[in-house]
Amino acid sequence: MSALFRLTSRAVALQRSVAFNACRSIKTSPKKDETVAAPTSVTTEDFANPSPKNWMSYGFDYKSEAEDRKATKSTFFVAVTLCLVWGTFYWSYLPDTQLRNWAQREGFLELRRREQAGLDLVSPDYVDKASIVLPSDEDLGQTEIII
Repeated sequence: MSALFRLTSRAVALQRSVAFNACRSIKTSPKKDETVAAPTSVTTEDFANPSPKNWMSYGFDYKSEAEDRKATKSTFFVAVTLCLVWGTFYWSYLPDTQLRNWAQREGFLELRRREQAGLDLVSPDYVDKASIVLPSDEDLGQTEIII
């Protein structure tokens, strides 16, 4: 029974692969240089500086392929290596300009000083009690107060 199941599963897989290959077997002949370009004006400079076949400029130099490639490589070297890599390295090691680390160190030093002096960590008179406006018991009603 298992042999029959294996045989039918292989047959189904074979049918699928044949159908898949039949759908994808589109073949065309190569058509090199079959298109006719529109007539353009040809100057003597074009004959003096022939460009290689199928060369497309990167936009840095339209006359010389070597100069175009050199300008492209140097531009990408400066953009990627110097700006991105070294710029990220420089930015990550900048000093703490917003003094976040200083404020945290100062807070720990103040806590240690208050603990050693036997004072409260936060003074109960930190905010003047007269400046705090609390709602009355009537305004609160049945509101649960969690402290």
